[in-house]
Amino acid sequence: MVRAGLSPERITAAAADLADEVGFENVTLSALARHFGVKDASLYSHVRSLKDLRTRMAFLAGGELIDRIATAVAGRAGKDALAAFAGAYREFALEHPGRYAATQIRIDQSLVAGSPELRRTAEITYGMLRAYGLEEPDLTDAVRLLRSTFHGYCALEAGGGFGAPREVRRSWDKAVDALHIALEHWPREGTHDDD
Repeated sequence: MVRAGLSPERITAAAADLADEVGFENVTLSALARHFGVKDASLYSHVRSLKDLRTRMAFLAGGELIDRIATAVAGRAGKDALAAFAGAYREFALEHPGRYAATQIRIDQSLVAGSPELRRTAEITYGMLRAYGLEEPDLTDAVRLLRSTFHGYCALEAGGGFGAPREVRRSWDKAVDALHIALEHWPREGTHDDD
């Protein structure tokens, strides 16, 4: 246990590590204070509240996740980029369950615009999808499809929700193939038949 050198960054990193060990919802300021060998009140000069800490964790984990995705998709396009993006997302979610849970919380909109992590996430995700010829509002719809598919799959896998004997990785690969086909044949806004 180390007392010296507390900072918002150090506290946030310790909280993220703790979240991976015990679960995001189980991270408390009291547990962190014990980790650092200080009283709870000592943390409040660095983080305002548990909500503030969780927001900081979300930004930290979001930055780590997009760094991993950016490395995976670099120099790739189309299906190769999608598969690399999906693989990096899944690996992060399974390897860092507490950090991943932090990336799923709702963040105060006043903080979103100033977040370099969220801007970078949008740039990389939208950039990958623009290679499919998508523009707004289809880009937003496609992002929501990817996020809900990836998150749902990872949540089910992490929770042991897939009981069939088929290898989970093979089903993941098929899901990515299906997403690629869906993106290639996207029902573009304004092309629907209203009859």
